Amino acid sequence: MRIRILGVDPGLRITGYGAICCNGDAKPKMIEAGVITPDVKAPLERRLGQLHAELCEVLATAKPDVVVIEELWSGYKNPTTAVLMGHARGVLCLAAHAQDIPVRHLVHSLVKRALVGSGSAGKDQVKRMVMQQLGLRIPPEPDDVSDALALALAFANIERTETRLNKLGIALPR
Repeated sequence: MRIRILGVDPGLRITGYGAICCNGDAKPKMIEAGVITPDVKAPLERRLGQLHAELCEVLATAKPDVVVIEELWSGYKNPTTAVLMGHARGVLCLAAHAQDIPVRHLVHSLVKRALVGSGSAGKDQVKRMVMQQLGLRIPPEPDDVSDALALALAFANIERTETRLNKLGIALPR
């Protein structure tokens, strides 16, 4: 089954995105990747508007079947940061919903487990797995792009595993 997945690593300064195409058990292919960088000097509502508008453009060009967004991390030292990240995630979800694209959410430990096999894997290990699975010679930069591609790849790996288990009559708990 062919599926296009857009991973999004949300942020108000830099939002990374990475679109991949998966076709059954064939090696996934990167479609496009980059960053959205709202004007950090602009008021919050304008930055959120820029984030929304630019993601809508990415969605129009990448044409994903699903968008995967990283869940909020619960370890923020400053609660204001968590609230601001929630705003960013909200407008990103809205952009996908407005185009009738389903949104899935993954926590970063699950992404690490799905790619590397350990929820405590380091950023470098994850980046190397992104490079290996996509056949890239150089690592995606900045880290926000690599993280977004990791989200997309992890989702693809999870979906592939669940499909195989379902064919065997094994249902995973939700």
